[in-house]
Amino acid sequence: MGDPKFSRKKYETPSHPWEKARIDREDELVQKYGLKNKREIWRAETFLRRIRGQARKLLALAGMEQAEKEKERLIKRLNRLGMLPENAILDDILALTVEDVLARRLQTIVYLRGLASTPRQARQFIVHRHIAINGKIVDVPSYLVRKDEENYITYSYSSPLQDEMHPMRPKAEEVVKAVEAGEEKKEEVEVK
Repeated sequence: MGDPKFSRKKYETPSHPWEKARIDREDELVQKYGLKNKREIWRAETFLRRIRGQARKLLALAGMEQAEKEKERLIKRLNRLGMLPENAILDDILALTVEDVLARRLQTIVYLRGLASTPRQARQFIVHRHIAINGKIVDVPSYLVRKDEENYITYSYSSPLQDEMHPMRPKAEEVVKAVEAGEEKKEEVEVK
C-alpha cells in the first residue's frame, strides 16, 4: 500500500543511465529552462509517455463510440493546457515533444512574460511566493499553466516586487529583448 508520508514517484528513470546523447540533450534542457535537476525532465517525459500511450490506444479503438468521447476529452484537455490547437487530431498528440510540456510550466511562462530576468530567477520568485495566478499564490515551478490562466500571472499582492522600483524586479522591455535575442542566436546556430 505504501507509506502515507511519502508520495509515490511521478517519473520513470531512463533505461540506459549513461547514454551520452541523452545526457547532453538533458543538460541542454536543464540549462534552457532553468530546471533544478533532470528529474523534472523525466517527469515531463513520463507525462508525455502516458498521454501518447492513451492516444495510441484510442487510435486502435477508432470507430467505437466510447473511444470517440475519450478522444475528444483528451484533445480538449491538451488544448486547455495550450499544448494543442483547437482543431487537433490524435496524430498531433503523438507529435508532441518534451519541450512542448516544459514550455507550459509556470517557471518558463514567468520568464517569457518578463516577470523575471532568467529562468532560474523565475524559479526563485515562484518558490519564494512572489508569483500569483488570478490573485492566488502558486509556489510550484512545475505547475502546468492553462491557456486561460496565462494572462493573469502577476506578482502576488504581498510581494515586495509589486513596487516597480524594487532592485530585483526586471525591466520587462529588457527581458523581452533578451529572450528575442536568444531566439535569434538559436536560429543562427541552426542555420549554420
